[in-house]
Amino acid sequence: MLERISVLMTEYVRPWKIVTLLIGIALLVAGSYFYQAPDWDIPISFIMALLAYFTAPWSMRVFLERRWKLWPLALFATWFTVDGCYAIYWHFRNPMALEQMRAANFPASLALYGVCGIVWLYRGSLSQFRSELLAHLSSIRTGKQ
Repeated sequence: MLERISVLMTEYVRPWKIVTLLIGIALLVAGSYFYQAPDWDIPISFIMALLAYFTAPWSMRVFLERRWKLWPLALFATWFTVDGCYAIYWHFRNPMALEQMRAANFPASLALYGVCGIVWLYRGSLSQFRSELLAHLSSIRTGKQ
């Protein structure tokens, strides 16, 4: 159990993952100013981005590896990150914005969640990714897959 936690913590503190998280948050914050949507503000941008950072790669891995016993938890994590925290936040902040925008927010947030899950799915450093990718491409060129 401690080994699993250690592996998870190693992944959460990888510089390339933290940088991509910060870029994503910056884009969300900029979007909250640019689009002036009634349900897009800075706090929800941080809340949803951080929840996605911690849950999207795990839930994506659960689905891809067909770990059936964990599907209910992965579905809950996905729903809570994409819609649950949003609904709770806007219920207390501005219920009218929630009523107006919830249906539009869900597909957009679900798509972003999926993209985040794919981007952060890889376990390793960027140099490891590069090495593995080059080795794979080399094996394809030589026909030794």
